[in-house]
Amino acid sequence: MIFEFFLPRTGGTLKNIHLNLTDTGQKKTFAFRTSLRIPETDWDREKQRPLNIYLKKYKRLNARLDEIKLQLTEYVKKRNEERKEPLQRVMTNRIKDVCSGNKAELPENSLLFLMKRYTDSRKELICFSTYKRYKVFYQLTERFEGFIRKRLCIEDVNSDFVSNFVRFGKEEEYSENTVYRSIHFVKTILNFAERKGIKTHIKELEIRREKQKREIVTLSEKEIEQIKRTEVKKDLQDAKDWLLISCYTGQRFSDFMNFNTGQLKRISGKTCIFFTQKKTKKEILLPLHPMVSNIVLQNGNQFPRPMEMQEYNRQIKEVARISNVNEPVKARKRIGYRSKNTETEKWETLSSHIGRRSFATNFYGKIPTALLMEATGHSTEQMFRRYINPRNEDRIVSLGNFFERISL
Repeated sequence: MIFEFFLPRTGGTLKNIHLNLTDTGQKKTFAFRTSLRIPETDWDREKQRPLNIYLKKYKRLNARLDEIKLQLTEYVKKRNEERKEPLQRVMTNRIKDVCSGNKAELPENSLLFLMKRYTDSRKELICFSTYKRYKVFYQLTERFEGFIRKRLCIEDVNSDFVSNFVRFGKEEEYSENTVYRSIHFVKTILNFAERKGIKTHIKELEIRREKQKREIVTLSEKEIEQIKRTEVKKDLQDAKDWLLISCYTGQRFSDFMNFNTGQLKRISGKTCIFFTQKKTKKEILLPLHPMVSNIVLQNGNQFPRPMEMQEYNRQIKEVARISNVNEPVKARKRIGYRSKNTETEKWETLSSHIGRRSFATNFYGKIPTALLMEATGHSTEQMFRRYINPRNEDRIVSLGNFFERISL
C-alpha cells in the first residue's frame, strides 16, 4: 500500500492536504481531499508532513496524518482478506472522523492501550516530570506506529520491534539515549503485561546498548568565583544570585527556586534549610554554605526574587557571558528541531541544572560521597556519579600537586 500526502499546486497560501492511496494488491488508486490545512511554506514535500512536527498545532496535525494511515491500512487489509474491494465512501468517512479529532478505540491487547493503563496506574505514585517522560514515550510510540503503518499489539513486540524502532530513531534523528530509554520503557510495559497474565515476547528484547560518551558541562570553582566578582546590571542580579545559590546547594530548579527564609533552622549554631524535594519527595536538611548565607544577608535577609525557568535560563547565560565564562566545550545544543553535539563557548550551554552538576563535581573527593548524596538527595552512588564531570581540572591539578609532594 502506498500513501502519498501532498498539497495541490493551485489555491491560496493555506492549502488542504490531499491523499492518493494506492492499493498495490488491487492495483487501484483512491484520491481524497482532507479538511486538514497547512501553509505551503510549512509543508515538507519529501516527508509528506509538516516541516516542524514539534510545534503544538503541527504535532496534532502530524498525529492525524499517522492515524489516517493506520485506519486506512487496517481497513484495506481487512477488505483484501475478505476478498472484497475497499469502498471509497467508507474510507472518506474514516478520514473525516480522524480530521474531526475522533480517534479509534485502542484494542485492549495493543501496546498503546497498556502504556496508557500503566501510566494511569502510576500517576499518583510518580512525580510530574516522570509522568511527562512516560507521555513522551507514548507519543514516540504513536509516531513509530505511523512510521510502520501498523497498530502494535503486545504479540508484535519482539526482536523485530527493537531493530525497527532503532531504524526509526536514526531516520528521525532522535538521540540514541531517547531511543533506548523508549525501548526500556516498552520492556517495562511488557513486564506489566506479564503480571496481568498476558503472554509477551519479553525474552526476545535483548537490548544491547553502547556505552554513550556524555559530555558533562560544569562550572569550576574558579569560574564560579569569576561570576561572583563580576558586577552585573540590576535586572540580572537575581539570576546571578540564584546561580551561585544553586552551585552551593546542589538542588534542582524546582527546589532552590522555592527557597524562603521560613525554611531556615538553627542546628548546633549552624544555619540550615529544611525542605522536601519536589521530584523525589525526600526531606532534605542542608547546612547553608557561607556563600549562600552572604547572598541572603545582602538581600535584606531574604532569598532573591523567584523567577520562571525560561527567564532564569536566559539570564544566567548572559551573566556567564559577561563574566567571561567562555571556555570552548563540546555539548549538546538545539539546532533546528534536534539537539546535536557541537563545540561552543561554555556560557551558551548554561541551564537550570548547571548548579547541581557543578556542586557534585566540585565537592566530589573533598567531602565524603555519602554526605554529598545526603545533600543532593540521590539514592544510589551510580546515579550520583552521572552528575560528575570526569575531566574536572581542579581535581586533576590537585592530583598533580599530590604526585609532586610524594616524589620529593
